[in-house]
Amino acid sequence: MADFRKWFLAFAVVALLLGMGSTANAQIGLQTPAFNCTANAGNPTIVRAEGLTELVGDMLLNCNGGTPTLLNAAIPLSNVTVFLNTNITSRLLGSGNLSEATLMIDEPFPPAPIAVPDNTVTLPPAGAPPQTLAVPQGLAHPETGTFVGVPSPSPYLTQANVFSGQQNSASSIVFLGVPIDAPGTAGQRVIRITNIRANAFQLGVSSTLIPTQITMYIAVNGSQQVTINNPTQTVAFIQVGLIVGGQTASFLQCTDNNNGLLGGTQTVASDFYIQVSEGFASSFKRRNISLSADGVTAPAPSDQNVPGYPYNTESGFYAKELFTSTPVVGLADTGTRILLRFNNLGAGVHVFVATTVPLDLPGSTFLAQTASTPPQPPSPVTAGIKNGQLTLVSSDVNGAGSSFTAVSGTGGVAEVSYSGTTGYATYEVVNSDPNVPETAFINIFVAFLSNTAQNLPAPGSSTVNVSFAPLSNDGLASATDPIPRFGDTSTPRAAFSINLCTCNLLFTFVTNQSGFDTGIAIANTSLDTFGTGPQQGTVTLTYFGSTAGGGVAPPPFVTQTVPAGQELIFNLSGGGNFGVPAVPGFEGYIISTANFQYCHGFAFISDVGAQKLAEGYLAIQLDFPFNLLGFSRTGVSGENDGH
Repeated sequence: MADFRKWFLAFAVVALLLGMGSTANAQIGLQTPAFNCTANAGNPTIVRAEGLTELVGDMLLNCNGGTPTLLNAAIPLSNVTVFLNTNITSRLLGSGNLSEATLMIDEPFPPAPIAVPDNTVTLPPAGAPPQTLAVPQGLAHPETGTFVGVPSPSPYLTQANVFSGQQNSASSIVFLGVPIDAPGTAGQRVIRITNIRANAFQLGVSSTLIPTQITMYIAVNGSQQVTINNPTQTVAFIQVGLIVGGQTASFLQCTDNNNGLLGGTQTVASDFYIQVSEGFASSFKRRNISLSADGVTAPAPSDQNVPGYPYNTESGFYAKELFTSTPVVGLADTGTRILLRFNNLGAGVHVFVATTVPLDLPGSTFLAQTASTPPQPPSPVTAGIKNGQLTLVSSDVNGAGSSFTAVSGTGGVAEVSYSGTTGYATYEVVNSDPNVPETAFINIFVAFLSNTAQNLPAPGSSTVNVSFAPLSNDGLASATDPIPRFGDTSTPRAAFSINLCTCNLLFTFVTNQSGFDTGIAIANTSLDTFGTGPQQGTVTLTYFGSTAGGGVAPPPFVTQTVPAGQELIFNLSGGGNFGVPAVPGFEGYIISTANFQYCHGFAFISDVGAQKLAEGYLAIQLDFPFNLLGFSRTGVSGENDGH
């Protein structure tokens, strides 16, 4: 019995100790809060629906809790993956999957003051770590803790805090082996993911009043448990970025136009304009914070290395001292470009455009323009052109070309480049105001030398496509394709037409019935004493009516060439010169179309032999004078509406 009591007492002590151990563990758990991060999109941006490489807003994780890593102990490594609801198109670096997408811990700043475009100088906040790149990029990067009690220095003050991602799939980026130290209850950890570019063109514009959104999802996993609150965030809204308008023009083949651009003596004048406007205020962007000194010289890019600062350029987070390899992380190849493509240009037609075009404030018109004056970056960023401006640059037919090479011209005008029957011109934004939707009026000059004998310039209609550039079909991440790049949403717009120089006359009544006959005379009056260039051409006679007995009207007839200063003379019963045949028994009306610009006509109706009845009249000129009111049936400007 005594032995049993001894064993009972021993069991009771063990049970008490086990209970105390459980209570102690529970208390320790309560004193060590979970490592929690709350996701938010620092600044959702508006992006262009045409864009394939649009910079979206940064994703931020604000973290607290967890157990800080003790001094010299290894910080747990985590894999951070972000996903978009469209393709991620951040630039790839080299031949692998290394991406310009960048993760930063604790908002690291460069050590020197940083100039930013709103005329302020941003200084690093107190205690901010210096920007230190994890090398080799894109791989796990072990680091050690610094915790020795509260307060403790941040482990990122002396260790890497900038990490490069890898393209994990078409729509995801992963940051492998990132040492994320829990801040504990007394601290806070900020994780920023930037330089994420998205294919907005893939999603398109919403058909409702609610804009299409680009959303980012974030996941963190690895050797420690990190809880993410609100892991899905809207990082961009999609809107149309380019609105196109403008004028059209028409020309006559037989009259030189802007021959001063082709070595002639005419005064050069624009024929029409193309209007391009921003779909929203920050749609047009220059390449980098640096400004061109004169609008035609490419400036050296300056750092854009303040985390989260809205630079409103095509480049993202760019720190040339931090990322030294080529291609450089965050730096765009060009500013926003505008591409004009003139289609179906006929032989002998030349198209010229203005070499520089101002960007104007809202409400400006072609006749009343007010140039925008964007806020200027302060020193040490290079001072430069103060007004919003587009500059004509060299490019290929898709608007691509990685270098800024301004096209020179005479008198501010230069000829477009050609590819077959297409002429193209590319403009690049060298300065713009992100606070107002700007508009540009691009002057277009059409030049040709008339040579109707050779059918030059070739008659026909030309259209123009206006789009962002460079154009591309590559909606995936690439190491070689340009940034920015765009899908083509343009449609052909009427640009100009070149019409044959015709003279159109109406003979209202002609007859060769009931004993009557009609004689007609058409004079080619392009030979005169006023210096008019002589013209020659055929005449088409089109008959409307019937022949005796109810027969159909004769088919149209094309005469031989009528020289300047001569007359086409014929009658219905017997025909006439220049090959006109007889059309006996016809009664109705005739429209004559002469392939020369200046003609006049007369008709004479009489009984056969003009014994009893005779009447003459002048033909009606169908070409409206100067086309003032737009009522011309033919679209050709003539001398007179009648006689």
